[in-house]
Amino acid sequence: MSYDEILPHLSHGKFGKYQKRVYILLCFPNISTAFHILSGISILAIPDHRCKLDGELSNSSFHLPADVWNSSFPFDKEKKAYSKCEYFISDSNESVKCSEFIWDSSIVKSSAVKSFSLVCDENVLKAAGDSMVMLGILIGSYIFGELSDKYGRRPILLFSLLIQVVFGFLTALSPEFISFAICRVIVGGSTIGVSLVSYCSCLEMVGKQYRPHAGTVIMMFFSLGYILLGLLAYFIHDWRWLQVALTLPGILFLSYWWIIPESTRWLLANNQKEKAIAQIEKIARVNNLKVPRRLLEKLEAEPETFDSGKKHSVFDLFKTPNLRTKSILIFYNWFAISACYYGLSWGSGSLVGNQILNFILSGLVEIPAYYFLILTLNRWGRKLIMSGSMICAGAVLLLSLFIPETWTWLVLTLSMLGKMSITASFGTVYLFSTEQFPTVIRNAALGACSMSARIGGISAPFVIHLSQSWKPAPFVIFGVTAFVGGVFSTFLPETRNRELPETLDDAERI
Repeated sequence: MSYDEILPHLSHGKFGKYQKRVYILLCFPNISTAFHILSGISILAIPDHRCKLDGELSNSSFHLPADVWNSSFPFDKEKKAYSKCEYFISDSNESVKCSEFIWDSSIVKSSAVKSFSLVCDENVLKAAGDSMVMLGILIGSYIFGELSDKYGRRPILLFSLLIQVVFGFLTALSPEFISFAICRVIVGGSTIGVSLVSYCSCLEMVGKQYRPHAGTVIMMFFSLGYILLGLLAYFIHDWRWLQVALTLPGILFLSYWWIIPESTRWLLANNQKEKAIAQIEKIARVNNLKVPRRLLEKLEAEPETFDSGKKHSVFDLFKTPNLRTKSILIFYNWFAISACYYGLSWGSGSLVGNQILNFILSGLVEIPAYYFLILTLNRWGRKLIMSGSMICAGAVLLLSLFIPETWTWLVLTLSMLGKMSITASFGTVYLFSTEQFPTVIRNAALGACSMSARIGGISAPFVIHLSQSWKPAPFVIFGVTAFVGGVFSTFLPETRNRELPETLDDAERI
C-alpha cells in the first residue's frame, strides 16, 4: 500500500491546512539558498582599476587628466582602452606590471575582488571565487543526498542550515582569499543540503496532481531571493556587511527543529510504520479529518517493503538498463541547464547598463517562467515543456551571434528571453527528475543530479571569462549546450499523472 493511497484521506485530495503550513515553511529557506549561490554578482564585482603610479599615494583619485593617462599607460588598440595592468616607468617608454592598484569606487564601492586584488594576473581567481560555491554544491550534493536518504530529511535539513549560518558569517570575516574560498566551498555544500532536502520534502507530502504546483512555487522563492539579493546589494555597499545580511535569515530557520516534521513518505519507505502512522493521524487531526481505521490496519499489516530495509546508494541507478539510460540523460540535462542558468545569471553584470538593475531584471523574468509552468505542466506534460524550453533557450542564445554589438538593447532582450526559457527548464527538471527516481534513493539521486549541475555551474564563470577574448563566446557555448540537452530530453518517459515510484523496480518500469 503506497502513501499516495492515504493522501486523499488526509485532505479530501486537496492541499490541506497542515500541508500548507509545512510547505510554506520549507519554501522560505530557498530565499537564503539564492542569497548564497548568487552573491558573487555583488561580493565578487570587479571595480574599475588602474596601476598606482610611482610616487602616487594609495588613496589617490582613480581619475587622471588625459595627458597623464596618455603618458603613463600603454594604449590597447584592440580594446580601445588604456591598460589596467601595466604602466610606464617614469620618464621612459618601458612598461611594467602593476604592483598596487587605484580603484574607482563610483560604481563598485567594495568587493572581495578589491580586498584581495583579484585582477590582472590574479583575475582567474575571481572566476574561481564563483566556482568555489559550485564546487561546494557538487561535494554537498552527494554527501547530503546520501545522508538524507539514510538518516531522514529533517535532521539533515537542520544540520545543513547550521553549517550554512556558521560559515556564512566566517566568509564575511575572511582575511585573505584562501580562507574566503574555503568558506565559500563549505557554504555551497550546506546550501545544496538545504535546497535538495526542502524540495524533496515538499514534493513527498503532496499527491501527483499537486506536484507541479508544489515544485514550481518553491522555485519561485529562489527567484524572490534572487531579486532581494539585488535590492540588498543596492543598499549595502560593503561586501562584508552584505555577506552578514545574507546570512542572518538562516538563524531564524534553525527554529525548524521544533516545527518541521519528518517526511511521512520517508518514514514508510524506511519501514518506520509506527512513526508514520502517528504522523498520518496528526495530519488528519489538524485538517479536521479522520483516516479510516481499515487503511491504517492494512498499512500496519503489510510486510516490510522497499527491499526489506536494504540501504541503497547512487550506484544502484546504473544497475538496470532503463534506469541507467534515464539517469545519464537526466544528468546531462542538469549539467546543461545549470551551466546556462548560472552563466546568464552571473553574466548579467557584464551586459550594457546598470549592473544591479540588470541582475534584478534577470531575477524578475523568472516569475513569468514559473507561472507558465503552473499553467502548463499538468496540461502539456513534463517532457514537452523541458525539451521545448531548452531548445528555445539554445536557439535564442545562438541567434545573438548574428546581432551587431552596437544593438545592445537587442542583445539584452535575447539574454533575458534565454534566461526566461532556461528558468522554465530548471523548474521542470527538478520535478521531472523527482518523478523518475524511487523514494528509497530519491534524495541521493537528486544529489547526483545536482553534482552534474555543479560541473556546469563550476564551468560557467570560466565560460563567461572567455568573453574577454571573444565577446559572443558565452552565448554560443551556453546555446549549443542547452539545445543539445533539449534534444536529449525527448528520449525520457513522460511522468505526468503517474504516482511517485517507491522501489527501484517501480522506477525501472517507467
